[in-house]
Amino acid sequence: MAKVYTILLDGNKIGTSKLEYGDPPMGVVFGDIDFHEKPLTYDYFSVYCKNNGVKTVEYPEDKLINTETIPKLKVVNETGLEIKSIGCYIEGMDSDGFRLNIIGIPEAIYKEEFPHHIKAYEEKFEN
Repeated sequence: MAKVYTILLDGNKIGTSKLEYGDPPMGVVFGDIDFHEKPLTYDYFSVYCKNNGVKTVEYPEDKLINTETIPKLKVVNETGLEIKSIGCYIEGMDSDGFRLNIIGIPEAIYKEEFPHHIKAYEEKFEN
């Protein structure tokens, strides 16, 4: 059974993610966001980032946003331990959903939390 990670913004739970994708050599994991109470939108993230000094790349006509690292965006595992990293950011659009990206996870934490991504990566080179 896949682990489910809790996503916190300003200390408030906004959703969860299985962080189903990874790039072990880069210390990166990412996955689709399942929002907690109601789906957050492009407009929400755009306003939040503007109000908190977070730079973005946006295409308002498509309701598409890609944020830089959001300092108050945190991810915790099922025991409540924060996944330490360089940072987390969000990308996506209203019509397709949003994805959480965590970059720069230290090797020891990556090995502990995401051994399945390491295994899948290593299997690419076995044959």
